[in-house]
Amino acid sequence: MIWKLLAAMVVGTVVFAWLARGWWRQRRAADQLERAHKAFASARERLEAEFLSAAAERGKPRGLRWVRCDLDGPPFFAIDRTSGDIFALVAVIIGFEAVAGGGMEDVEAVGNLRNGSAVFRWQRGRWTTDGWAIFNLAPPDAIAHYTQNLVPVTNRSTGGSTA
Repeated sequence: MIWKLLAAMVVGTVVFAWLARGWWRQRRAADQLERAHKAFASARERLEAEFLSAAAERGKPRGLRWVRCDLDGPPFFAIDRTSGDIFALVAVIIGFEAVAGGGMEDVEAVGNLRNGSAVFRWQRGRWTTDGWAIFNLAPPDAIAHYTQNLVPVTNRSTGGSTA
């Protein structure tokens, strides 16, 4: 009889620890997301400049030089299903000019502004970017397009959902 009581106590303790661990992880993730939301607003101007610089260094699209990049609207947040990383996607208006000798000098459409989504990643308590742009997709559409990899997060800046 005493063994059954001890076994029940051990099982109860394990179940409690498992539930507490899950609650603690959710709470920690919510705190991290809250910090990321607040930090994005205060770093937006820096991020816009970093995005333009990083995107220009990538050399894509080939034969074009990035000359303009304007973040337009609120960030839409998502979490990577595998890594748990937090991403922010912001609508962006991009302008290019042809690079001399790059084969695009005679294309009239080079000067047209393009829409897309600028991608930012929350790493080590700071927003970063590698200049990755998702062309022709607004942030909610880009998140929906990558739904196998990204989980949309409620957009606190607009009160709505990203998807």
